[in-house]
Amino acid sequence: MATFVFAAGANGVSAAPNELVLRGHRGVGVDQPGQQYRHSYQAPQDLAAFATEPSALAGVTVADQVAATVEVVRRAAAHGPVVLVGASIGGAMVSLVADAVPDLIDLLVYDTAFCCVDLATPDEYMATPEAAASRVGDLLGFVAADPSVIGAVRFNWRTADPNLLKAAKEAFLAEGTDAEFYSFLNSMAPDDLLGKGATPARGDHARWGRVPRVYVRHLRDRIVPLELQDRMIREADAATPGNRFRVFDLDTSHVPDAARFSELVDIYDTLV
Repeated sequence: MATFVFAAGANGVSAAPNELVLRGHRGVGVDQPGQQYRHSYQAPQDLAAFATEPSALAGVTVADQVAATVEVVRRAAAHGPVVLVGASIGGAMVSLVADAVPDLIDLLVYDTAFCCVDLATPDEYMATPEAAASRVGDLLGFVAADPSVIGAVRFNWRTADPNLLKAAKEAFLAEGTDAEFYSFLNSMAPDDLLGKGATPARGDHARWGRVPRVYVRHLRDRIVPLELQDRMIREADAATPGNRFRVFDLDTSHVPDAARFSELVDIYDTLV
């Protein structure tokens, strides 16, 4: 029996989908080291305090996140094959983990995720023509603190600003209901690592490049546009022609609604 390990992506802790576990697979998420919530984030919010309180993530690095994920992979591998899944910027994480412990991972899954090959960082890919249609800029209005003051990037996902929420829903989960969108927002932690997207995450061809891999394209993605997904797939395949991506398509935005999420679990189920 395989264990699915879900790496932490942006602003979140990860968990295995219940449906995947109910189908007989093991699954575990990797918590982001140092992630904490605070009283000022609760309602009614104290936005002045929220903007100035130092983050528990100050001083935590991508290397710390990699180490935490490697530890989960090591423990899971003691019980059988490991499928390591990364979504969005979590793809950079799984590449780094595969570099560290390629022999402990049986399959890498990039779910509309960054796979850095010709360029070193996710930020560099977001500056390419293939990312021009991305609506990630619509999320800047959620930023709630000066990163240089708190030592992290902080978002207020609990804002009630109707314009911000409308733009974010269109960017993240255009096909979903409002209830699905709000559930998604409330699943995200407010703080994330400073400089995460600027950290090199290019996999070594001899280590990362020998682990079998899958890419799940999100055809309507407005955060990581399809053109950018395809560029990263092409680059990875050219770098390791003997170990090309298996590609699956999901007709969805960056975040699937309930119906498309069920289809994503179907894909995971077939992989093992």
